Amino acid sequence: MRERFHGELSVLGDLLTTMCGMACEELRLANRVFLDRDTEAAAELATVEAKLNAARTECEETAQKLLALQAPVAGDLRSVLAAVFCADRLERMGDLAQHIADQAVREPEFAVPGQLTGLFGELAGLVSAMAEDLGTAVEGPTAEVFHSLARTDERVDALYEELMTLVTGPDWTDGVGPAISVALLARFYERFADQVVSVARRVDFTLTGELPESPVRDVSAGL
Repeated sequence: MRERFHGELSVLGDLLTTMCGMACEELRLANRVFLDRDTEAAAELATVEAKLNAARTECEETAQKLLALQAPVAGDLRSVLAAVFCADRLERMGDLAQHIADQAVREPEFAVPGQLTGLFGELAGLVSAMAEDLGTAVEGPTAEVFHSLARTDERVDALYEELMTLVTGPDWTDGVGPAISVALLARFYERFADQVVSVARRVDFTLTGELPESPVRDVSAGL
């Protein structure tokens, strides 16, 4: 019975690894739509998004079955509950990547003024690296990943604040529409990074039994 349980628990872990890979792929595709103006990537992204949503449902159903039939305790219970939490956050990461692509496609010209492309390139690079590191951590959990990702997230937050300061400052001359686009895109990247840290925090929890202190505010609400 326990061998069967741990086999099903392994399936749950594999699902999370797959979901993390899908979220990473969605962000890569969103970056292509936004930074490279590759509108064809938007269709690819929509396909991955549908698969990610289906994987989230499968993950929840598998977890519910384990809870109902196996009544796990201690570390096993932590793993199942963390998987449900992480599946929700990974799906949200996919949603945010979709928002980035949608906002880029919505704009007839480049979604942000040219002078800000460097900042957005850095922001996209940082968040993409965080997503890749999370994928490695989910596949083979290590206790150090949360703190590393939290430090990178601080830089993401700083870039977000810098962009918001620019679009709300007295020297902004590009108009309301571009300011809204910049604010939305920056927010979507910043929230994606927050979700990455939130998942990493739960991965740490499965290893230690304690939630590490998080510098990230609650990411369960909002965009």
